[in-house]
Amino acid sequence: MVQITITQGDITESDCDAIVNAANNHLWMGAGVAGAIKRKGGPEIEVEAISKAPIPVGEAVATGAGRLRARYVIHAAAMGQDLQTDADKIRQATVSALRVAEELGIRSVAFPALGTGVGGFPVAECARLMLDVVRRHQGPHVQSVTFVLYGPDAYRAFSEQAAQGGS
Repeated sequence: MVQITITQGDITESDCDAIVNAANNHLWMGAGVAGAIKRKGGPEIEVEAISKAPIPVGEAVATGAGRLRARYVIHAAAMGQDLQTDADKIRQATVSALRVAEELGIRSVAFPALGTGVGGFPVAECARLMLDVVRRHQGPHVQSVTFVLYGPDAYRAFSEQAAQGGS
């Protein structure tokens, strides 16, 4: 069973094997989580990501993490170029990010709330979906998932959903 932690803060400061980027399917890194990762980790993250693009919405790819503490950034495409998302896209992007983590032998992963920034998806529903995927995940490598939420509203929504699910 994967250990789940909910915290409020800056995902770029996470001390884990990989952090997940809330990406679009062309993997350009503009605002929000992607912009913060690019600013802190360096432009080489985006250069490497774009070299692997485009990917289908719902899929994920890994790049190096530049100057971040993490070793990898997993770019989970929860939306396309229209910057729109929905429950299926968020669920599949979460599944894909965990699959990539398993393929890389990663033990600890930090996730943001996918699709809730520019994608505009409701945070409480995102929390329910993502927590459900992580709770169901079974693999030999990923042992801990930390949801690193930037603001108090997202932190509260994820904390409430985690408490309801017994994690």
